[in-house]
Amino acid sequence: MFKNYIQLKQVSKIYKNKFTALKNVDLNIQKGEIFALLGPNGAGKSTLINVLCGLTYHSKGSIIINGMNLSENRKKIKSMIGLVPQELHLEAFETVLDNINYSRGLWGKHKDDNHILDLLKKLNLDDKKNNLLMQLSGGMKRRVLIAKALSHNPTILFLDEPSAGVDIELRKEMWEIIYALKKEGVTIILTTHYIEEAEEIADRVAFINNGKIILVEDKKVLLNKLGNNKLVFTLRKSFQKVPSLLNKYPHRINRKKSTIEFFLSKDKSEVSDILLSFKKSKTQYLEFNIEKRSLESIFVDYIKKEK
Repeated sequence: MFKNYIQLKQVSKIYKNKFTALKNVDLNIQKGEIFALLGPNGAGKSTLINVLCGLTYHSKGSIIINGMNLSENRKKIKSMIGLVPQELHLEAFETVLDNINYSRGLWGKHKDDNHILDLLKKLNLDDKKNNLLMQLSGGMKRRVLIAKALSHNPTILFLDEPSAGVDIELRKEMWEIIYALKKEGVTIILTTHYIEEAEEIADRVAFINNGKIILVEDKKVLLNKLGNNKLVFTLRKSFQKVPSLLNKYPHRINRKKSTIEFFLSKDKSEVSDILLSFKKSKTQYLEFNIEKRSLESIFVDYIKKEK
C-alpha cells in the first residue's frame, strides 16, 4: 500500500560529552502514513526528529529521504519538511496571516494568498486571520504552528506533542486535521504522550527507549497480537501480594485502586480457571470486569520487559 519514503540505517547520535542519544537505529517510514513514535522522557524521540529534520547532524549511519541522502541533500530535503514543535514560539504582536506568510517567505516561496487562505480554512482559522497571536487560545496557537509548518507545501510533517495543552474537544478536531492531511498524501510523524492519540490515529507505531527502536508494528496488528483482553478484579481491601494460586497468570497490581489485572490469552477457559483459583484462595473481591487492553498498557509492559 505504501512506499518507503524515509529510511534510516544504523543511525547513531553521539554528543561531544560522549552521551549516545541514538543507538544504531534502523527504521523505514512509509509514504502517506501516520507514524507514531512513543517513548518515555529522555528516550530519544526529540533527538530522532531533530536529526530527520536536519536541525542536528547524526554521527553514524545513513538517512535516505525520497531517494536522497540527507548528508548530501540537506537543503533540498529540509524544504520538503514541516515541523510543528511542542513549544508555542510565536510573535505575540503579529497577525495570524502575517505570521504564516512570513514562514512561507523564509523558504523562498512566492506569496500565495489563495494557498494560505485555503490552509487557514482547513485549520478552522480563517475567521482569526486578522487577530493578533496574543489574542488566541492555546489550541488556536497550536493550529497556527501547523499552518506555519504547512505554509511551504511540505510532503513530510513532524508533529512533536501536537495535542499538548489542548482540551479533549480540540484534540479530536486536531485528529481530524491530521486525517485530512494524510488523505492529501502528506507523510506524518508524531510523538505523543497521549497514548490514546496514537491508538486513535496512527497507522504504525514505534517504541523507542534508551536511544533504541525496540518495536515497530502496524497498530492494528500490535493491538491484536499483544492487546488481548484483561480480567480486572477490584478487591475489598488493600493487599500485599497476589495469592500463590494466581501467580501463574500474567498480571499487574494497582495498589492505589486495589485492583489486580490478569492479561488473558486466547484460551477461552482461562477466565473460569482464574475465577476458580480466586475462590480457592478465599480472596474477597467487590467485582470483576473483562476489559480490552489499551496501547498504553502494551507500551508500559513492553518498556518494562526491555529494561
